Amino acid sequence: MFPSRAPDRPASPPAATRRSPVPAAPPRWGLLVGSLLLTAVAMTGLALLGDRRPVFQGVDDSWTAAMHGSPDGAAAALARGLDALGGPMGVILPIVVTGCLGIYGRWRSALFVLTAALGTNIVVVLPLKELVDRPRPPQPWVLVTDGSFPSGQVFTVTTLVLSCGVVLFPPLARRCWWLFSAVLIVAMMWSRTWLHAQWLSDTLAGAAAGVGVVLVQWRAFARLLEEEAVRTASGRLWD
Repeated sequence: MFPSRAPDRPASPPAATRRSPVPAAPPRWGLLVGSLLLTAVAMTGLALLGDRRPVFQGVDDSWTAAMHGSPDGAAAALARGLDALGGPMGVILPIVVTGCLGIYGRWRSALFVLTAALGTNIVVVLPLKELVDRPRPPQPWVLVTDGSFPSGQVFTVTTLVLSCGVVLFPPLARRCWWLFSAVLIVAMMWSRTWLHAQWLSDTLAGAAAGVGVVLVQWRAFARLLEEEAVRTASGRLWD
């Protein structure tokens, strides 16, 4: 009798075929949910066209009336800081992240972040603002441009934090980052309404459009990001 042999274990796949957890793979439902969010934002914008009073204007008026306080207080200072994050810093930070990713040979992730955080602002937000041309709340506390819908600051912060979450963090840290991102987006929405710069519905539309854009683009970049993840796992980013 020969001693029995333990069954051979299947060989582990070569490193070049294993996928790193960074960048993350897009969710299966991402394209559908992203498309629905963008459609909802577009339909809301259409409801704001013309001289008709939108059905949600009463909610906007009530929320704006509740945002009362001093334009020089601590809350206003915090709100202005968040406003800068969605304004000038919202342009600088994506460029910094893109440059750092490029230095490490992660040009696919760099392109993803740059397109999500800056390119889509030009393609999505600016045309919507021009088309809808919604008046802002009276007497805003910060310098604003024409067109209140959707919120460009909220959109900018949303696309920046979500795209960074896709390409920078492994799974466990990414879950914490999603929670931080949600808190930051809500804080930005509060900031814009506290400063009387936008209506509540404008901020909701900015957040929805930002999430929708990132989900759709995540699916569009899926092949490139998967290729980078495989290269990251095998240490061949510069090949």
